[in-house]
Amino acid sequence: MENLEELLVLGCGHATVTKCYNTCFAILDREREEAFLVDAGGGNGILRALREAGLPITRIHHFFITHSHTDHVLGAVWIIRDIGSKMRDGSYEGDLHIYCHAVLEQTVRALCMLTLQKKLLDFFGRRILFHRVEDGTCHQILGWRIHFFDILSTKERQYAFWMELLSGRRLIFFGDEPCHPDRKALMEDADWALCEAFCLYGERDRFRPYKKHHSTVLDACAFAEEARVKNLVLWHTEDTHIGEASGPGRVVRYLEEGRRAYHGSLYIPEDLERIAL
Repeated sequence: MENLEELLVLGCGHATVTKCYNTCFAILDREREEAFLVDAGGGNGILRALREAGLPITRIHHFFITHSHTDHVLGAVWIIRDIGSKMRDGSYEGDLHIYCHAVLEQTVRALCMLTLQKKLLDFFGRRILFHRVEDGTCHQILGWRIHFFDILSTKERQYAFWMELLSGRRLIFFGDEPCHPDRKALMEDADWALCEAFCLYGERDRFRPYKKHHSTVLDACAFAEEARVKNLVLWHTEDTHIGEASGPGRVVRYLEEGRRAYHGSLYIPEDLERIAL
């Protein structure tokens, strides 16, 4: 089957990383040269990531924000600021569509009200348009039917999605917490699953993922194996093993642990990596 879409990893780290950017990504439609952006990290590093990835912000007209934690939502202000500025000078065509749940919409609006100029805020409701998602909401976005769902987080209300790619493959993104048992059916037999893995199982005492409502590489891989996932992408990780001077780095360590439990295709991406879907 031809790969008509591409996963662009703009960041692969958890909230407090310093050697990479916070986890956010875009799904690219190769034919239309348009992108569906998911989260924006915790600051204006999203603008650098887009530039270094070669993705012009003018190709982003659809933007999904999962939840209100700083490492996912604060970069949204910079996306809105940059696109609003381009709307003003005539270099951005069309509208920006933002998808998020109702409470998160109010959070994003409040952040923008406190930090952006009125001339940019004037685009809200005219060319910067919010679309509220609820559990089971489906939107037609760039030719994809994207189905949003509540991940049933006990920390912060958070939504994720599954979608059918143009090739007919099914991709599911679970946000930054382990798949809730009540959502396991959504993951079963997926062609692609995008999941968090805070650290190695062997380093769980050091990083304490369970206290933070996260999982380890081994946990995520075992769950994906049980669900018969064909391709698994792990991110939202610690960064201490990135660029280490001695010993195997993060990717090698994570692959070695993950392959003990998972027998599909396993991906441990770095910032700016592209994966053909």
